[in-house]
Parts: sequence; structure tokens; C-alpha cells
Amino acid sequence: MSAHDETRAVAERYGRRAPGDRYHPLQAAVWQERQGRQRALIDLLRRHAPGPVAGLRVLEVGCGHGDNLLELLQLGFQPENLVGNELLPARAAAARQRLPAATAVLEGDALAQALAPGSFDIVLQSTVFSSLLDDAFQQRLAAQMWQWLKPGGAVLWYDFTVNNPRNPDVRGVSLARVQALFPQAQASCRRVTLAPPLARALGRWHPALIPLFNTLPFLRTHLLAWLAKPGRT
Repeated sequence: MSAHDETRAVAERYGRRAPGDRYHPLQAAVWQERQGRQRALIDLLRRHAPGPVAGLRVLEVGCGHGDNLLELLQLGFQPENLVGNELLPARAAAARQRLPAATAVLEGDALAQALAPGSFDIVLQSTVFSSLLDDAFQQRLAAQMWQWLKPGGAVLWYDFTVNNPRNPDVRGVSLARVQALFPQAQASCRRVTLAPPLARALGRWHPALIPLFNTLPFLRTHLLAWLAKPGRT
């Protein structure tokens, strides 16, 4: 499959999704998941960030409506140092509306963006690669993300590792696959996020049970990883 064909297929897969209010932040399972993921992210940044976050340049591939970039702003990243890329025009427009004017939102295929090599300290992807079903396209995008990184920077990865039998449009990305996509990376990884169907069920029953069940590693379905690019010697 060509890169153009896979890009069109990704747009069609996203277009078929109608999540309703499943991911609304007022849902107990959603805000519990976000808080857990944010705590793990803060720990990664404190241990591995290549400098004060206010000075770090960040690119998010597949920024959607801008949720992750808004979270980075709350953590002290500066709007002029953030760039979002989004394939779907409606989502890109929503991100532009929600984010500060100083934050650039680039619409279209990430592989077609004219971004200078070595221009970012962090390149972020959140549940993008699990929607890419073509292995060669995954590899091309990973190589491009790696090229955009400065030496000493890192790919910040968040994605699920297991397949969803109810959704053929996504495919879990294992740790072994992540390591194959970024073979030169120095990886710091952890399993996070209680399995969403279980979290939703617990949220309807009693939200306080979500963090309790999330203490069990075998119930976590997502990988959060800091994939560092070796610095100059």
C-alpha cells in the first residue's frame, strides 16, 4: 500500500467512528484515566526532559482536537513552542479554535509537512500508530518522527498494546514493535491505563474502584514510553 492510500484509509477509519460522549472529560473513567496518565507523564518529564519544559519545542503528530497540547500548556510548556499536526480538517479547525494563537496547527499528512530535521525536543504521538494498519507506513512515519528530533530529544509515545476485537480499524502496538520502529532509542517504558471497557463499567458502579483496579499491571492496556535519541558525543 502506498503512503497516499494508507493516509486516505486512516481518514476513512476515523470518519467511521462515532464515540458519542464515551470520551467526554466528565465521564468518570475518562478523568480517572487522564489523571493516571498525567501522573506518569509528569514522572517521565521530571526524570528525562532535556531541560526546563518552558524552553522545549514539541510536535504532536495527530493532535486531534488539541487535548494533549492543552495538557502540556498546563504543565508549563509555552504555546509558541508547541506545534500540532492533524490529518482531518474538522479536527484541525477545532484544535486551532481551542489552542492559543501562538501554537501552530498544521493540517494534512504528517509525512508531507515541511519541518526541519532536528527541530524538536519532543515528538508526541497518542493512539495514532494503533490506527495505522500498514506496517510500511508505520515505519515511514516513525523514521520521519525520529528525523525531526534533536539529538538528546525523545519520542513521547502513548498507545494501546492489545487488539480491540470489536474494532477492526485499530491494532495494538506491542513493546517489541515500538522497539523495532525506533531501534536506536533509549527507552523508558511503563504500562498505564486500566482497560477502558473495565474502567467504564467501574465508573458506572463506583469511580473510586478505577484507581484500585489500575494498581494491577496485567489490567493496564496502554504503553507510555520515552524513546530518547542519543545526544551528540
